[in-house]
Order: sequence, then structure tokens, then C-alpha cells
Amino acid sequence: MSLQVIETKDLKAKDFISKQTAELSSACADGLAINALSGGVDSSCVTMLGHKALGNRLKTYFVENGIMREGEAERIVAIFKKLGVHVEVVDAKKNFFDALKGLTDPEEKREAITQTFYRDVFSRIVKESGAKYLLQGTIYTDVEETIAGIKRQHNILEQVGIDTQAEFGYKVVEPVIQLRKSGVREIAKILGLPEEIYNRPPFPGPALVARVIGEITPPRIETVRKATKIVEEELSSTKAFQYLAILHEDKVTGMRDGKRDYGHQIEIRCWESKDARIAFPTRLPYDILEKLADRITDGVPGVVSVTYNITRKPPSTIEAV
Repeated sequence: MSLQVIETKDLKAKDFISKQTAELSSACADGLAINALSGGVDSSCVTMLGHKALGNRLKTYFVENGIMREGEAERIVAIFKKLGVHVEVVDAKKNFFDALKGLTDPEEKREAITQTFYRDVFSRIVKESGAKYLLQGTIYTDVEETIAGIKRQHNILEQVGIDTQAEFGYKVVEPVIQLRKSGVREIAKILGLPEEIYNRPPFPGPALVARVIGEITPPRIETVRKATKIVEEELSSTKAFQYLAILHEDKVTGMRDGKRDYGHQIEIRCWESKDARIAFPTRLPYDILEKLADRITDGVPGVVSVTYNITRKPPSTIEAV
């Protein structure tokens, strides 16, 4: 892999910002650019770099794909409005659920998301806006995991031989691709992003699809979305690297009101890590685990079982899919 990583210990943040701002201005000098904002630290950092470099020649979009956290679009639009950045929300829920229908294989689901994002949604935005460039928050770990064959990250294109200009009609620009997550956080902080963004736990590109084992349907996404909200509320004070809820494919036997209740199983994962390459399960106190189990089984319809992952990475991975 010819791409050279800039380790966080070697990162000179202000120099990096100046360099990337100049390079963005040069790379997108002949036309309009759009950027994909998901609300995570990577895409948020790129949004601020892009607007610093291009001003009103950059249009920012939040794709409402139906597979994000609860209330995510409204929250992100409000945060960036305070930063002086207008974000347009694109309703693409039907596009994504149609593309994911019937798929259970993890790589097929990731490919469906890739094609829907780039060939369908962004191609349409590019044609309507006349943009020539798409800015996105690919980081070094995304490339590393894809090239190593651990999992195909949906935002890895050029690095696996995809000519985005020929395939989709626009060029993809990746300003933070040499950084790992810790480096992106440092840049985001200096760019003036609020702590709720620059210290936000990582969230996968395929969104909640990466946390549903088996077929993706609106009801199954809603189940993991509700569980995710509870997990994030209960574990945010742990300051762990990442914490998440996973919906398993098979149903399990439970009991409610003295009767059998055949329902869903949610797995909780909470990780200690610096850069996501190696991770260890957080040793959560049992009273926290018990509270999580009670809140999820009481508050998420159909869930009868809650488990906690205790396997380190490797051999496990942080996300399930």
C-alpha cells in the first residue's frame, strides 16, 4: 500500500490543516464540490476543512438513509448551523431499503450500500448540482482493513481499483485519508468542532446495517436503533473508545407474564482502544450490565435476551458485520 500514514505522535495539526486547505483549493479549483456529512468525526472534520478551503463552492449533504441513529439528521443540521454551515438533508430511505432487501451476506450488504451511495444518491446530486467533486471522510484504518481483507469498508473505492470519474461521474477527494481516528480528533478540535463531535465514539459507514446480523428491514433497524440509544445513554460516561448494540439473526426463547415469549437477542459491545487496530472489552461493573439488560428488555419491543461480548480484537472485530 503506497499511501503513507501520519501517526498522531508525528502530526503537526496546524500545518496539516494549512496543507490540506491549500490542496483542496487546488484540487477543486475548476468547479463545485459536494461533501457527504454523516455526523461522525471523520466526515465532520472534512466538512470544516472543505468549507475553510472552498467556501460557497462546497455544498454539504446529509443522506437520510433510514439506517442512522435516532434523530441524527435533525441533530447534525442544528450543530452545523451554529458553525455557519448549511446542511441539506436528502431523503433516500427507500433507495437503501430497496437495495438491501433480501440480503444477508455482510459483503453483499456493504456492496449494496456502496452502490446506493455512490451510483444512485450522489450521482443524482452531482447531476442536479453540476458538481465535479465529492469530499468524504475516509481514514487510514478504512483502507488498511479493506486491503488486509478484514472487511470491505463501503467508502473504499480508488484503493480497490474503482475509477470514480468513469463509474460515477465525479472525482472523490479524501483530505484525512493519511490519519487514524486519534489524528482526526485532534484536527477536528483545532477546526472548532464541538466536543460532542470530536470526541464522539466511532460509528460505522454502513451505519446500523453493520449492527444487524441477517436481513435488513425497517423493523429490525428500528429495534437496533432503540437499543443503540439506550447503550449510548448508559455507557457515555465510561469514556470507552466505542460502545454499541447488535441485533442477532436468530430469535431465542424468553418469558413474559409467565408465558413463553419467542423474541430478539441484543448483544452489547464496549471497547478500549486507541486506533481500532487492537481492542479490549471494557470490564463494565455488573450493576451497569444489569441496568442495560433491564432497560433494553423493558424498553425495546420484542427483545428477551441481552448479552455482553468479552472477546478481544483480534480475533473479534469491533463491529459485528
